[in-house]
Amino acid sequence: MEFQKIQDRLSALFDDGKYTEINSGIMEKDKPASVVTAYGYVNGNPVYAFAQDKSVSGGAVGMAHAEKISKLYLLASKTGNPIVGIYDSNGAVMDGTAESLMAYGKMISSSSAVSGVIPQIAVIAGTCAGSSSILACSSDFVIMAKDSEFFMTPNAENVSAESAMKAGIASAVCDDVKSAIEKARDIINIMPVNNLSPAPEFEPLEPAGTVSPDLKGIINGVTDSDTAIELYSEYGKSSYTAFARIEGKTVGIVATNKTSDRLESADCSKIARFVRLCDAFSVPVVTFADTDGFDTSDTVSNVKNMSLLASSYAEATTVKLAVVTGKAVGTVFSAIAGKDVSSDFTYAWESAYISPVLPETAVEFLWHDKLKGAENLSAKRKELAEEYKSTLASAEKASNIGCIDEVISASDTRAVIASALDMLSGKRVTKLPKKHNNLPF
Repeated sequence: MEFQKIQDRLSALFDDGKYTEINSGIMEKDKPASVVTAYGYVNGNPVYAFAQDKSVSGGAVGMAHAEKISKLYLLASKTGNPIVGIYDSNGAVMDGTAESLMAYGKMISSSSAVSGVIPQIAVIAGTCAGSSSILACSSDFVIMAKDSEFFMTPNAENVSAESAMKAGIASAVCDDVKSAIEKARDIINIMPVNNLSPAPEFEPLEPAGTVSPDLKGIINGVTDSDTAIELYSEYGKSSYTAFARIEGKTVGIVATNKTSDRLESADCSKIARFVRLCDAFSVPVVTFADTDGFDTSDTVSNVKNMSLLASSYAEATTVKLAVVTGKAVGTVFSAIAGKDVSSDFTYAWESAYISPVLPETAVEFLWHDKLKGAENLSAKRKELAEEYKSTLASAEKASNIGCIDEVISASDTRAVIASALDMLSGKRVTKLPKKHNNLPF
């Protein structure tokens, strides 16, 4: 089968197929260690990579295997370069001792030490067994080939790429190993190489279309043509998260109108993780808000993830811009678009409205007397709701009371965002000394 050879996989990752192998002579007992570690260039960026070799002892992970990978992480931490791991192993070396557990612990510790410092990309090319799945799924990006899988123990259920995508574990699923590696190259190309480097800038491209209120119209009208890389497309289906470019600058895009549904627990978790990823590498976050708010059918689960979402936005010190493109109802506005807390600049389209409750509910509270005596109560309530949206809840009113920074037209959105990104490029924030927020996971 194509791309089963480790050399082919590494060649596909690195520019011109060229790479330099590290520690090629290390042995695992009486056989070569079942992993190849190397460095080279990806789109001109220095990158470290390892590829597990299932043709050697089934890709079994032992101490020598772990030492090679840990050395790679140490080098990456010194030089600030991304790491790509290509996973394909049947599990640990089984010699009856706890040595393999020590090996996995060493790798997990090495990965954790550079989390948020350098981008880590896991490409699951075949089987990812045992504690390797913990290591892989701890990466910033998990890209799975369609036929790949992972499991924790031999008697546990195998997790397919499709299941991993729906559970929010896989960032993306590709048709084959080659396209999964190409996706890794795309991500390296758009991400900063480490947490101290600026987001890459490219020659600006014209947008693919004109701005319209639907998700496709926003992406095509605001971002540079064909630069959006969507992540977690099958998880949290009401929301959209992607890396893209605006006037040549890398940004993280969050949109809440992928469907007309309210944001559910999965959406909150998905957006929170994405915002924290962008913040770790100082990638600006641009949020397009258009939603009736949070789903409240499962209060216990949802309130935890709502809190996680709000905390992630509030904690993030990267550049944050928000545009209300339709409706922002209830606490979702404060969580993802609120001025000064969730956003440096908050804009709203002329047609947008911002309301603490649904307009129909607001009418019942505020204008109940106007409903009295109505021949058609439903029609009158709808009429008053439209009046409420165009008056008390309007974008203009929100601007008047300082709830947003500016009312803009849809057609000006790209230019306004590009200008704000330029102005905020030198943003600096000093916070109280602490290790990290205690987020409600």
